[in-house]
Amino acid sequence: MAVRVIIGDQEEEKLSPAVAKIELVIRRTMDGDYMIMDHTEVDIIVMPKSMKVVAFPKDLMSDMIYGTENRLFRFLSSKGLIEIGSIQAGSIYGSLEARLLKSDNFDTVKMTILNLQKWIDEERPYFEFSDKLEDMVADRFVDPNDEESTELGEIPHDTTKGALQPMRGNAHHWMSYTYE
Repeated sequence: MAVRVIIGDQEEEKLSPAVAKIELVIRRTMDGDYMIMDHTEVDIIVMPKSMKVVAFPKDLMSDMIYGTENRLFRFLSSKGLIEIGSIQAGSIYGSLEARLLKSDNFDTVKMTILNLQKWIDEERPYFEFSDKLEDMVADRFVDPNDEESTELGEIPHDTTKGALQPMRGNAHHWMSYTYE
């Protein structure tokens, strides 16, 4: 089911076919919240009833995820959509939330969704680069070039290798385990 968001008046839409067009992976929940899942690191929920925006980490919480959420709320505050003083940790681990500002002239929820698409478009080159970098690293380990690999038997086998030598250890444990 497609979610249709119209920014502007219905009469304006009749005069011009589209006021603003966005393409997002967005779903509407049963209670009317908008869930935006385009970003690779966070899911964003816009809650019209409680006038909040919440960002959740997709996988594990880390400094990188916090940085992403921080950039999101800095962007929304620079656009004048949220109260800067209302940014706080959410009730779910790793989430951040903020209150939306109310406007008499514009629909704040629709303007927020439109600006979230702009933010995701700005972030897209960064998470596409990190995906490509991960693929390059995986390819380097799975299929290394000739300089970074050796053929089987190229390095001769030795009876003792490494820093740990047999029969060296704590004196009171010397009989508990025998090396060959």
